[in-house]
Amino acid sequence: MLSMEDIKGELTDVQLEEMVREALKDFHQIRKVLLIHPDYSRVDFTDRLVPILYRELKKKNLIQIDSLNAGGTHRKMTDQEIRSKLGIREGIVFTNHYNHQFDNPKQLVQVGEIDSSFVSEQTGQQLRQSIPVVVNRLILEGDYDLIIALSGTSPHESAGYAGGLKVFFPGISGPQVIDLLHWTAVLVGIPEIIGTIDNPARRVINEGSSYIFKAIKAPVISLNMLLQEVEGNKVLPKGLYIGMNYDGFQEAYQAAAMASSKIHIIYIDQPLEQAVQVMDLCYDEFWTAGKGSYKLQSPGVMAKGGEIIIYAPHIHRFHSQQDMEKSIRELGYHCKDYVLEYLKKFPDTSRNVAAHVINVRGSGIYNLDNGEEKCDFQVTLATGIPEEVCKDVGLSYRDPVTIKKKNFRQKSQLWIEHGGKYLYKLKRK
Repeated sequence: MLSMEDIKGELTDVQLEEMVREALKDFHQIRKVLLIHPDYSRVDFTDRLVPILYRELKKKNLIQIDSLNAGGTHRKMTDQEIRSKLGIREGIVFTNHYNHQFDNPKQLVQVGEIDSSFVSEQTGQQLRQSIPVVVNRLILEGDYDLIIALSGTSPHESAGYAGGLKVFFPGISGPQVIDLLHWTAVLVGIPEIIGTIDNPARRVINEGSSYIFKAIKAPVISLNMLLQEVEGNKVLPKGLYIGMNYDGFQEAYQAAAMASSKIHIIYIDQPLEQAVQVMDLCYDEFWTAGKGSYKLQSPGVMAKGGEIIIYAPHIHRFHSQQDMEKSIRELGYHCKDYVLEYLKKFPDTSRNVAAHVINVRGSGIYNLDNGEEKCDFQVTLATGIPEEVCKDVGLSYRDPVTIKKKNFRQKSQLWIEHGGKYLYKLKRK
């Protein structure tokens, strides 16, 4: 495993180039490459790494390079978004740009199955079924000499930290994988997972990925990026961690996650009565902007009855796919107890949608006898989603024009730029 980091400063292009060159030094000829990359909802420095990778690969007789957007269930990226994400400019020529289509059976292949006993053990007996390991067939049938996977590392609600093997499982997996993996995580609970390097959900990711790596014929390199965003939407590269094949992915992820804990976790002195998460434009639907709630759910961060305000006037929908949007509106945003009862009546509901609504709404209690639901805190949308729609799905509403930074300056309030990017925890006394 190769690593280079500068937590207090930033890595230069010269240092990044040095790392890439070292990672590729043992490859004397690479003619065909697949580059798997994060999607539009991830801010990172992919655009700085890809030109460096391209130059080094051309020195090794590169003929064809394809890209695959590991978007999970997120919307497809446009050609222009992909070119911007990859830093493609004059002199950099990709042969094909692919969007992973999680719901297209023709694009998928099953390579194994996680045993139900393993899933049951990791979820404390809450989920007792196997998970088929289904993945984009391009990584198996593309006849590539090398596969390069880029990923950013920061606290993540369904994996502990983003990055590493998650780019395969569920990043380029099938619908049942994505559904059950997120459902596994929600059964364990956000507070038990987010910001932890090893956890039940990550073990499921590792287990599923092990089948994928047994099936892949080409060598695979992981480049884990660590970064920090500052004013002006500038991205500072703080670390790069490179590993080869399954074990190398694990080592690079763990090193990146440990460094991320020093940058992306913020400790506060007292519980918050109100917090405003200012969501960046890269979150263009509430499906991804829900991170603004996730990152404030560590024990004690939100006071009982407190309010999380998701400020994103540019967001006008819950999900870009009509069937997901419809499912969210039908279910609404509720606590886990409520959703479990709902699933008994509507068992065909997407477990991914069910996980999303629980994760956003947070902890609470649902009384089956009288139908009363009491959640620990309030979630309010200050977005382009109309007030009546917000109320229909169980969320509060504020007109975005009324949200002013000057009104959130009390000790029990917090205004958060780059919303959803940092995990908040309460200081131990």
